[in-house]
Amino acid sequence: MRALWRRWRWWLLSGLALLLVGTMVAGIPGSDSYAPLDPRSGAPGGTRAADQLLQQRGVTSRTATSESELTAALRADDTTVVLSYPDELPYQELARLAALHRGARSRLVLVAPDQPVLNAFSPGISTYYSDADGNTPVEPSCKLPEAVNAGAAQLGGQSYDPGPSDTGCYPHGGTRRSLVSRTTGTQQVVVVGSARPFTNERLDREGNAALALGLFGAHRQLVWQTPGHNVAATATGGHKTIDELIPSGWHWAALQLTFAALLAVVWRARRLGPVLSERLPAVVRASETTEGRARLYHRANARGHAAETLRRATRRRAAAALGLPHTAGDPEPTALTEAAAARLGRPAADLQHLLYGPAPTDDAALLRLADELDDIEWQVRQP
Repeated sequence: MRALWRRWRWWLLSGLALLLVGTMVAGIPGSDSYAPLDPRSGAPGGTRAADQLLQQRGVTSRTATSESELTAALRADDTTVVLSYPDELPYQELARLAALHRGARSRLVLVAPDQPVLNAFSPGISTYYSDADGNTPVEPSCKLPEAVNAGAAQLGGQSYDPGPSDTGCYPHGGTRRSLVSRTTGTQQVVVVGSARPFTNERLDREGNAALALGLFGAHRQLVWQTPGHNVAATATGGHKTIDELIPSGWHWAALQLTFAALLAVVWRARRLGPVLSERLPAVVRASETTEGRARLYHRANARGHAAETLRRATRRRAAAALGLPHTAGDPEPTALTEAAAARLGRPAADLQHLLYGPAPTDDAALLRLADELDDIEWQVRQP
């Protein structure tokens, strides 16, 4: 069995790795091509759950992207139109849609509109550009039937100051409200500060679902505004972080690359073998190393090399004692000699000759140079 395991183990491990990678690839979720608030989107920011609940209650739902589709929806009787992205409508299109004679027994729901949209569809309502807390449930505090039936809901987002004849629900400080309703004859305009309570991820919290059914299910026909390609890019890009803009498949790809790197590490470690520690055969004292190098210099008559080694070491230690910079190589010669001359009270020319002079001609001169360098270094170190 051991021999069989050694023969087939790498094949088995490779097959297991391929199976694991295949499982990870199969688990990569498909991308959602729909924009947030789209009734066809099953993503957390979509509204498919609310739309399906409405259809189960007999509401016929469809989407509208172009101006002609929105025009037909606004003119239809007994129809609820949800403008999910009213701020993205071009100004001229917004003016044309607002000037339409809307159908009888119709409702227009504006999701987080800015002031130009309010001026077009419901003049007299003012908006405040403050993001109310959408996590805390708020009581409706109004007599609007849809809000009373829903009770507390997580309706945050922008807040609005209703007009004298409007109905404001879900207060947010002072006269501000997160939902405002205006009825003119059989036509109604409802302004909500945010559509987040109606999304898939929040629909089951508090009275969000009941409020969505009440606002969007008032008529048998329901039309959702869905943005075109450019509008969807603007809408999603304006509300997502950088991490959310990265497709989910890339996170799985990074995980697979990490797993492949770990396999490569294991493979290379197996080829090179374990790390072994080895004791040194002998411990050599620093003095013996110095004496051995000196004997090599003496045997090769390398007085110039030995003198330069001594001078370089003296220059660097003297520069450190004098506070001169020498991070890259030797310190600057003029600065070193002038600083040393000022410290020792000796002519700079003598120190220049001693620290940067020619090589000694014999061993005696080399010994004298070593003594003088040692003496200079000692004096420089004195306070």
